[in-house]
Amino acid sequence: DLSTKLTQSIEYQPASFEVLDPGLETTIQDYPGRTGMWDVGVPPSGPFDTLSFRIGNQILGNPENAAGLEMLVRGGKYRFHSATTICVTGADADIEINGESAKSNSAISIEAGDTLKIGTTSDCGQRIYLLIAGGVSVPDYLGSKSTFRLGRFGGHGGRALQPGDVLHFSGDAPVTSAAGIPALPKLTHEWELRVTYGPHGAPDFFTDSDIETFFETAWEVHYNSDRTGIRLIGPKPEWARRDGGEAGLHPSNIHDNAYLVGSVDFTGDMPIILGPDGPSLGGFVCPAVVTKADLWKLGQLKPGDQIRFLPISIPDAERLLEDDNHSPTVVAPTPDSLILHRDEADGDKPAVCFRASGDGAILIEFGPMELDLDLRLRAQALYDTIRENPFDGLLEMVPGIRSLQVQFDTLVISGEQALARLIEIENNLPPLEAMEFKSRIVRLPLSWDDPATIEAIEKYTKIVRPDAPWCPSNIEFIRRINGLDSIEEVKEIVYNAKYFVMGLGDVYLGAPVATPLDPRHRLVTTKYNPARTWTAENSVGIGGAYLCIYGMEGPGGYQFVGRTVPIWNRFRATEDFHQGTPWLLRFFDQIQWYEVGADELLALRKQVISGEFKLEVEETTFRPAEYKEFLATNHDSIAAFRNKQRTAFGEERERWEASGAMNFEVDEASLTDDSEEVVIPEGTEPVLSPVAGTLWKYLVSTGARVSEDKPIAIVESMKMEISVPAPCDGILEGIVPEESDSIKPGQPIAFVRPE
Repeated sequence: DLSTKLTQSIEYQPASFEVLDPGLETTIQDYPGRTGMWDVGVPPSGPFDTLSFRIGNQILGNPENAAGLEMLVRGGKYRFHSATTICVTGADADIEINGESAKSNSAISIEAGDTLKIGTTSDCGQRIYLLIAGGVSVPDYLGSKSTFRLGRFGGHGGRALQPGDVLHFSGDAPVTSAAGIPALPKLTHEWELRVTYGPHGAPDFFTDSDIETFFETAWEVHYNSDRTGIRLIGPKPEWARRDGGEAGLHPSNIHDNAYLVGSVDFTGDMPIILGPDGPSLGGFVCPAVVTKADLWKLGQLKPGDQIRFLPISIPDAERLLEDDNHSPTVVAPTPDSLILHRDEADGDKPAVCFRASGDGAILIEFGPMELDLDLRLRAQALYDTIRENPFDGLLEMVPGIRSLQVQFDTLVISGEQALARLIEIENNLPPLEAMEFKSRIVRLPLSWDDPATIEAIEKYTKIVRPDAPWCPSNIEFIRRINGLDSIEEVKEIVYNAKYFVMGLGDVYLGAPVATPLDPRHRLVTTKYNPARTWTAENSVGIGGAYLCIYGMEGPGGYQFVGRTVPIWNRFRATEDFHQGTPWLLRFFDQIQWYEVGADELLALRKQVISGEFKLEVEETTFRPAEYKEFLATNHDSIAAFRNKQRTAFGEERERWEASGAMNFEVDEASLTDDSEEVVIPEGTEPVLSPVAGTLWKYLVSTGARVSEDKPIAIVESMKMEISVPAPCDGILEGIVPEESDSIKPGQPIAFVRPE
């Protein structure tokens, strides 16, 4: 009885807060995010605007890596269960505590029971940050609390916050004075981004005129931008070459190499600035990389903003990290600034080229621009040698098809010092013939022309490019461009091939970029232009001469052949997925397919994740000398296959040029253009789009009865499907834009007559 009465006097106040309204796309992030796994396609994630996020933690006296919330456009509403101190930074938005206004970029005291409301961004910028004394408490995943929403891990359940979520924080922390806090970032609608030129430029990939235009243009931010990348609207390049050869039909295609966060990546004719949730590996050219000092600006770019790229030298970019007040000189981009060092071929040793790839990164390319396994093996030998004896400041290494990207901390080692060290290591590599490489044969099920891939194609033709030459059947396109007689012949080649894994993370999370060991099995295609905005998880596709398994749902450009089981297990360790390394495949694995039906695959997908189904894996060794002997023995039949393939490839090119498909341009509605004002019928309430985007589909028809706050349409924007609710109960009287039309924020899309 005594103990019962005692508990009645205890008031429990957990260090937590409840999500009443999560705003839009609110996630938990920490700085610097998830590092050290770029080589297997795990992006860093973390705050998009790192500067605002770090300032908030500094104001609160938090550790630099304390986790907080990132909010897109609208902040939301939160109730705190115990006292703490908070700080709201980033884009300007109204802040209220229990209905009373509060100030951003300052420490705000919170009492138990207080309700925090953060409104919609008022003008410039679109990301808001909520930092809490001590930081938000969630478990680490692969070394970070950051949410990677596409990968469905990190943060709170690997997703954006939802109403009813309860989050804990670490408790109070000493609050610093304003002294020593950096100047607040200046947000605008007209941005200047300082970049370094390269790794790809003129005259190899772009014309001189292309590069001049690139740096002179005021690019517009596309509404379909998100944390994976910022799409830009502007002029199309002329290009310095007709196509990408074995890498693909479009001149933007190259053999896959590593990217950086901030790489300006031309996916076809559209440039995309890669963000913190972007891919680590891909097959597109990048003429510039945003400096590390300016990466924070990417998080505040909003649809309709204008940006200009200002080229500066790598030493100036390095100095910006040390001195905020440094004013770098804009320099003219030249071929000499692209190539840091080059050695010509010498006997069996291939040529090697060291390319500028942003401040703190060097791209090392081997041999000519062609698919040659010897070049990939050379890159692996360099990768292995550096891993065994890393130099001070080394951060990440990412092998590509014929390249190795090396990232380093310029506060520890300068670009000039890193270059000298890498040249020395490369010069001392042993002969390739003396090497052997561990390999495995991994047999995986493949559902041919799976319904999930068909759905992705249908969505693409509806909202992106209805006249794409590879639609409605990617497999028929593969047949045609390779000069094969039937779709069955395509199928036979795919199932008979041994796909040699040359890279991981091609489209995230251990996704392989692989090519058949037998050149007679190398089907060559071009990639989607522009890329798809949606691809089902574990879809299997071919782009250039390479096959990829998509590790997760997201954008993509490879031509589909089917779908397989998960290659990443975020849920548990099994015989196939080991603790701490949740990816299935390794460099130089050999993938072999066997056929299953779509329904059987759905069952296998669950069983592989749970560990009920054990994949068939056989250890082996790959010996370059034996492989060379195989190529020599089959030289004539390999040459015959390639000649037939080249002829078909050329014929497809001619068809594209005759039809205008080669010069496809996306019909983008500029958000800065004036448009006719929509007249709202008297007595009706307009249904307004909350964002810019594409009106994907209506969920109800004219004349239907609708309910307040229930969705009536879906807008695709920022690579999300955003529901648009009815403003009141009533009858839907009119629909304004048609499905697939581009729309602007605040634009009426329908009208409801209240009941």
